[in-house]
Amino acid sequence: MVLYTPLSVHDIYPQTTEKHKIISYQGKTVLAQETEDKQLQLIQLISTDPQDYLQQSFTPGIRIKNDYIHE
Repeated sequence: MVLYTPLSVHDIYPQTTEKHKIISYQGKTVLAQETEDKQLQLIQLISTDPQDYLQQSFTPGIRIKNDYIHE
C-alpha cells in the first residue's frame, strides 16, 4: 500500500509503548492503553472515514472489554 501524504510515518502509525496496543475494535483500527484492571482504554481511533468519528463507541477514554479485542 502506498500513501501519498505530507505527514510523516510516525503521524500515520504512532509509536506504541508496552502499555499501548494497536488493535481492531468493532472492525476499526484503534490505539488503546492497558489499564491496571487488565482492560483496555481507547486512546485514538485510526480511520479515514469521517463517519467513524461520530460514533459514540469510539469516544477516547471508553473502556474496551477483552472479549471484543482482535490484535
